[in-house]
Amino acid sequence: MLTGKLFIVPTPIGNLEDITLRAIKVLKEVNLILAEDTRTSNKLLQHYNINTPMLSHHMHNEHKSLDGIVRRLKSGEQIALISDAGTPAISDPGFLLSRACVEQGIEIECLPGATAFVPALVNSALPNDRFVFEGFLPIKKGRQTRLNDLAEETRTMVFYESPHKLLKTLSQFVSCFGPERRLSVSRELTKMYEETIRGTTSEVLEHFESKPPKGEFVIVVAGKK
Repeated sequence: MLTGKLFIVPTPIGNLEDITLRAIKVLKEVNLILAEDTRTSNKLLQHYNINTPMLSHHMHNEHKSLDGIVRRLKSGEQIALISDAGTPAISDPGFLLSRACVEQGIEIECLPGATAFVPALVNSALPNDRFVFEGFLPIKKGRQTRLNDLAEETRTMVFYESPHKLLKTLSQFVSCFGPERRLSVSRELTKMYEETIRGTTSEVLEHFESKPPKGEFVIVVAGKK
């Protein structure tokens, strides 16, 4: 019986040139591309003259579409999974499909490529030999508990945050980590208005209180000494 293959393909987080030649080749050659938002991904595909059919695969439908995708893979199709930006499964859909493929004996290949937290971590000038990736904090339930647990973390911590929650998160960092804890906030990585603000929790909070946050953010926080 033929068995297909799932390719997990990182896409640019901003600048369309941040994609590998191998990723373009795979996207052109597979039978199907699973895209988080086909409208967003269509801009990338058009830019590189990729005409492979797309199918919507996102957090709201991935449970329902899973069985059908697995059947197509088991029938011999090669399928690529992409997200709107960055590496799939890193705070984006991808884990459920990857797990299902492993359970069904379907080969998976993840290509190296863009992801937001790596340049933000390196650019922070904070220790990066050991770090923890926290992604998005819980929205409500468990948020304070998680922050209390992280107050004793000695490794550098990496978070993702949206613009409308940034001030709340920075305020909570001041309370949980103290006003003098060092951190770095990067926004709009690889895009025209890319910016990194470094300082203490209180200094960075003051900065964004006077300058309303716009764009997507990566926050890198020093561990407890």
